[in-house]
Amino acid sequence: MSSSATATTWLPTPKAAEALGCSPKHLRAQRDTCGGFLDATVHWAYGPTLNSAITWNVELVREAFHRRGVCARKTTAGAQ
Repeated sequence: MSSSATATTWLPTPKAAEALGCSPKHLRAQRDTCGGFLDATVHWAYGPTLNSAITWNVELVREAFHRRGVCARKTTAGAQ
């Protein structure tokens, strides 16, 4: 299997937020360390220094956002 077949897109916060269609502030707020549902090392990762950018696994974050959206719609549909 080639490395391109298993490649994952990790982007810094501003670029990840743009790719996901949300604000950087919203994206950072969804981290597990801030009470959100995105897990460290799975969806996001710190860099090696305090000044390093947080990077995001765009594909997995998109999937997690989608799952939350599906659940929200099921909950809303059940309440009607």
